[in-house]
Amino acid sequence: MYTRKLLHLSVLVLFMLLGSTVLAQTRAISGKVTDASDGSPLPGVTISATGTKTVTTSDANGNYRFEVPASAKSLTFSFIGYTARQMPLSESATINVKLTQSSNALNEVVVVSVGYGTLNKREVSSAITHVSSKDLLTVSGNNPLMALQGKVAGLSITNTATGDPNSSPSVQLRGASSRNAGLGPLYVINGIPGGNVDNINQNDIESIDVLKGGAASAIYGTRGSNGVIIITTKKGTAEGRMFYDGFASFDYITNRLQNLSPDEFIANRVSSDRGQDYGAKTDWLGAVTNSPAFSQKHTLQLSGGSAKTNYFASADYRDADGIDLRAHKKEYGARINVSHTTDDNMFVGTLNIAPRFMHTNNADQGNFNNALTLNPTYPIYDSEGRYNYLNTGFFSNNPVENGNLIKSEADIKELDISGSLKVNILKNLSSTVTLSEIARSAHNMNFSPSTLSSIVHANKTNQTNYARQEQQESDQKNVEWTGNYAADIGEHHVKLLGGYSYSVYNYKQFAAQNYDFPFDTYLWNNLGSGLYNGGAAGQGQSAVGSTQDGSTLIAFFGRVNYDYKNRYILTASLRHEGSSKFGANNKWGDFPAVSAAWRISEENFLKSKAPWVNELKLRADYGITGNQDFGNYLSLLLYGGAGYFPFNGTQYQVFGPSSNVNPDLSWERAINFNAGVDFTLFNNRISGSLDYYIRKNKDLLGYYDVPLPPNPQSQTFTNVGTMKNYGIELALTGAVVKQQDFDYNISLAVSFNRNKFISFSNDLYKGATFQDVAGLPAPGSPGTIQRIEEGHSIGEFYTLRSAGVDDTGALLVYKKDGTVVPANEASNDDKQYVGNGLPKFNGSMNNSFRYKRFDLNIFLRGAFAYKIFNTPAFYLGTPSSQSDANVLKSAYDSKSKYSKLSNSSTTSIASDYFLESGSFVKIDNISLGYTQPLKTKYLKSVRFYAAGRNLHTFTSYTGGDPDLIPVNGLRPGLNTNSDGNGTLNYYPSTLQLIFGLQATF
Repeated sequence: MYTRKLLHLSVLVLFMLLGSTVLAQTRAISGKVTDASDGSPLPGVTISATGTKTVTTSDANGNYRFEVPASAKSLTFSFIGYTARQMPLSESATINVKLTQSSNALNEVVVVSVGYGTLNKREVSSAITHVSSKDLLTVSGNNPLMALQGKVAGLSITNTATGDPNSSPSVQLRGASSRNAGLGPLYVINGIPGGNVDNINQNDIESIDVLKGGAASAIYGTRGSNGVIIITTKKGTAEGRMFYDGFASFDYITNRLQNLSPDEFIANRVSSDRGQDYGAKTDWLGAVTNSPAFSQKHTLQLSGGSAKTNYFASADYRDADGIDLRAHKKEYGARINVSHTTDDNMFVGTLNIAPRFMHTNNADQGNFNNALTLNPTYPIYDSEGRYNYLNTGFFSNNPVENGNLIKSEADIKELDISGSLKVNILKNLSSTVTLSEIARSAHNMNFSPSTLSSIVHANKTNQTNYARQEQQESDQKNVEWTGNYAADIGEHHVKLLGGYSYSVYNYKQFAAQNYDFPFDTYLWNNLGSGLYNGGAAGQGQSAVGSTQDGSTLIAFFGRVNYDYKNRYILTASLRHEGSSKFGANNKWGDFPAVSAAWRISEENFLKSKAPWVNELKLRADYGITGNQDFGNYLSLLLYGGAGYFPFNGTQYQVFGPSSNVNPDLSWERAINFNAGVDFTLFNNRISGSLDYYIRKNKDLLGYYDVPLPPNPQSQTFTNVGTMKNYGIELALTGAVVKQQDFDYNISLAVSFNRNKFISFSNDLYKGATFQDVAGLPAPGSPGTIQRIEEGHSIGEFYTLRSAGVDDTGALLVYKKDGTVVPANEASNDDKQYVGNGLPKFNGSMNNSFRYKRFDLNIFLRGAFAYKIFNTPAFYLGTPSSQSDANVLKSAYDSKSKYSKLSNSSTTSIASDYFLESGSFVKIDNISLGYTQPLKTKYLKSVRFYAAGRNLHTFTSYTGGDPDLIPVNGLRPGLNTNSDGNGTLNYYPSTLQLIFGLQATF
């Protein structure tokens, strides 16, 4: 018994001795890993004892603790997207480390969305630009794409009314591509084509990928001609996180047009019998301006879960005023992304829901111009305090009254919902089915009261107050199936994609209107109480209207990605697609694409001779894309109302053919070629890309004259015409300074674009070799000022060429034979090409600084070498402008060339005298932030930030902010309305200040 206990005790002592020996050979090290830029914790960082196999990772709060061999001399900290650090081991048992984000874009594992899947950026062989959420600009805009403005070479994003909270930008990639079909890119949101960009909170965006090359866009077939923008929103992770972002913004009018003050009007206009003095001193422009316009936005995000089930939830609220009296927007939005993977990893299910509700008060885009033109000696109110009746100026109405009393509102509801089920059949074989719906409902409401001064002054007894309601419903349902297979055979890597897509679009509209309501308080809520909706004195059938139309799109597609040794890359795809919009003979089309890349930096001959080259990839791609963004049923013989026919005392509505049938109607085709190079140099300090592209758009859609008969209508919608765009795009990023406490990075994006219209005709349809466009409005009859002609570019100004001003103040111009005559003695035959409204190149420069916990971003943007027609100067900038209307200060400024045009005989005659250089450089965005890490239980960090947008514009253009004049579309360089003709509408530019707070819990 004693012997046995002694034996047990001996064994125990032996184990204790061995244990103490082991403990003596290791030591415990702990600490925390954080981001050097903002102090936020970094989970998942790999920490290893250098030279050993002892490894651990940081937890969700960035903390780590592990036992390292006593012989270890240092620890290595590495994390994707960050520069690895090696820290020496000292006597201290605590080592805290700050990691700095790496500036090497190509060597990081950057995942790029390529359409129906993702690729490592190294595997991409087409022209695709990837923008992460941290690279987006700080803006307070209605549309998240404004945060992308100037960031992508070749992508033009313009907004002619940034101070309107309901405005949306015009987006165009690599120039205009069509005459009558859509010019904007296809949006793909979380893999769903045709997504609604307005239903995205900028804070929810994870990344944006712009598919510029035809090979990348061709996978979307008839919707890929204008490029594809893929937006990926944030997803849930296993780490629990709560994030808040809130800001307030203030918009101030800047770079505004300056008109005469009351005293200046009296001294210049009244004294020369060009105006009357009504005794008041009114600042009409100030009276219709709401400056500063205040807005606020709040976002709350939650994410968490586990490795198998995770979620991301976001809610946002925005309340924004416009700089005019009427514009306002209030919206509420949410987004929920849920993902679940079964324990055996066989099934992966996802659900995405994004609802949004908006109430808008729509801006009156013409009210500012109305205020500019009014006699400043005319009072706003009469002697009894009522709005004054105006019968002077261009528009003869009271803009303050219009802004306060006329209502134009809308209730808009949007819902994006999608769900997918992925089956991992084998380790390298999977199949996914996705169902989605994109729905939008807009209830538009308009009202004009009976108390308007124009109604009262005219003593009208009918058509007094007016109300209208309109309901618009649009819906897109999608079913998509894809299958993916991947195989690695030695150094050969293959990825296969196959899929099917089915989309149904539907649109419904109903509208009703009426006049003469017993009370203005009804607004639009009691249309039946009006007296003008029928009967002998009424408007009869035009009081109501409705419509419905739809289309269907079906496609089969496939793609193969192949690379050898991660060095030679080849991608090929084919989409076979059919659309109900096309004619009976052309329902289906094929859209092939191929691209290739060679990573020269992986070749031994380059590694040995040029070690300073970290990454060098040559690529080329070719693809055919289509454009089916036009109206429904244009290939069919349609019947419509053709008036009323009396019979036996009864009026019968007559129907007849309203369009010509065209069984050969087809999509517009774009043949795309792109060659480019991606590079990273000098130990990852410089990276960038250079692309050259040619895009030829054939079979352009348009209306062409046809004989009557046999056709029931004089024009047929068909495919005729060819246009070409070509250009160069350059993107550069450089790490100028890269230190522990201070970083300075610079990035450049430059694009050169040229356009040429090749043909208006084909073998079947023979059209004119040119088309005069861009007509100017009254007063006067200025006619058109641009021409689209074969062999020329779009945007060509075609007017009289000025030869100065004579002693009488009349405009002189050159006739075709070179002689000089007063402009009123020239004819349309004397017009000449005098300039172009397309910028020859666009550029931007982003400067990003970090000093300890401070971050500063300065973004510059500009457009160069193009002309703008100065519409305000043409109508309001000369002494000979319309009598009793206010004019710009330049009309009587001796330093202005427009002050010389005092002879009314040549007023309203357009010439290049009113063309000015549109070139500008803009301090577009400056943001400054400070991040304070916190060690509290509930709050991890806070960040305070301030930003300014449109701070200053350097330009010689005298008509306000040149950035407000559209350069997208078919009439670049001219302020136009929805029908493509010139307009006097003016919505001033704004300087925006933003103050915000971000908190991570």
